Amino acid sequence: MAEQSIPQARTSETPLNGETALNGGASESASAESASVEGASPKEGISRRLLLGTAGATGLVLGAAGGAVGYAARPAEATPLSSVGADQVMFHGKHQPGILQGLQARGHVVAFDLAAGAGRKEAAALLRRWSETARRLMAGEAAKQDDTDVARDAGPSSLTITFGFGHSFFARTGLEKQRPVSLDPLPDFSSDQLDKARSNGDLWVQIGANDALVAFHALRAIQKDAGQAAKVRWQMNGFNRSPGATAHPMTARNLMGQMDGTRNPKPTEADFDKRIFVPESGSTDPAWMANGSYAVVRRIRMLLDDWEQLSVKEQEDVIGRRKSDGAPLSGGTETTEMDLEKTDKAGNLVVPLNAHARITRPDQNGGAAMLRRPFSYHDGIDTDGVPDAGLLFICWQADPLRGFVTVQRKLDRGDALSKFIRHEASGLFAVPGGAAEGEYVGQRLLEG
Repeated sequence: MAEQSIPQARTSETPLNGETALNGGASESASAESASVEGASPKEGISRRLLLGTAGATGLVLGAAGGAVGYAARPAEATPLSSVGADQVMFHGKHQPGILQGLQARGHVVAFDLAAGAGRKEAAALLRRWSETARRLMAGEAAKQDDTDVARDAGPSSLTITFGFGHSFFARTGLEKQRPVSLDPLPDFSSDQLDKARSNGDLWVQIGANDALVAFHALRAIQKDAGQAAKVRWQMNGFNRSPGATAHPMTARNLMGQMDGTRNPKPTEADFDKRIFVPESGSTDPAWMANGSYAVVRRIRMLLDDWEQLSVKEQEDVIGRRKSDGAPLSGGTETTEMDLEKTDKAGNLVVPLNAHARITRPDQNGGAAMLRRPFSYHDGIDTDGVPDAGLLFICWQADPLRGFVTVQRKLDRGDALSKFIRHEASGLFAVPGGAAEGEYVGQRLLEG
């Protein structure tokens, strides 16, 4: 779990920069009040309307309890569509959506396998359907056919839908010659305890939105569009902090309570595109991958019971950063450059040699970097009271061998965090560039 992630953004126009959120809810007393005296018979008591009218006419002072009744009696004020709901990400573009946008509050990742007998023709028709559905839903419109109305009344809510191809897709469609070398299976790592049934797949879809119903609506529409062409292989649900939950934009926290994403590469960096996206020319990748990227997807379970037994100081030594504000243990603020050589009075390194933040630094890995855009997950509590929770790790890079594999091999050799996490599922997917107007995602591969 490399030390890079991106904070949430207030709007789609401010990618990779901060968090924003929805706040709301109704008073429990209001719910109880609605079922109280108003519907009672005369023998059961005076009506709620008469009670409030009498109180107003006589100037009756009800004290604290009366104040609560008066508050609950008022209907909730209507709130117009917020900017969170109105935010829209464009489907068509140079890159697919769901890579450069900020973290979303809700996410789903799902892998499909083509049905027996389905090949290139069926895959092309499916990607055409999926692309049209993604375009409509991301614009806040209903699905073209059989819309479920789950997202009715909601805006686009920064919905993004992203499509990718797994290693097995190319043999299934007779396109082996178009399979990128970069899509070769990931090597085994010592910390892997992978469930093959929840790994890989012919096709991969990533869905994110700042509203849970909007995200679910998209998931259901994508599944229905698959029809008889493909069946779900596995599906996982994730979440992040809701927009607006913090007083100001800040780096996200994971379920260990640590700030997660301080050193994520930024689009303003000169070599950002080179590290994250396949170039239009000069690459060993096939032409259909131009402006695309490779997504590594890992379900990483956090052993929270063990982690939470550590003191804050011990947790900070594992990560190499202060838990409170994400600053390096060598001092400064969150964005201060880490001093790897700094020692304490006893001559010990302030940032331990096996600290996660030290090991994952690009300058400790030949410049290797990846753009992390994860979701946290919680899939319940088992019979022993242990939470099944952790990180749906999703990272993007132009070359997974140089990006994810380089860093993960380094972590395998002695990362202090490794004893508190377990990699339980894995996938690698080729995500082509964005579809131009009138195109569908993957068209240059499937019709080339």
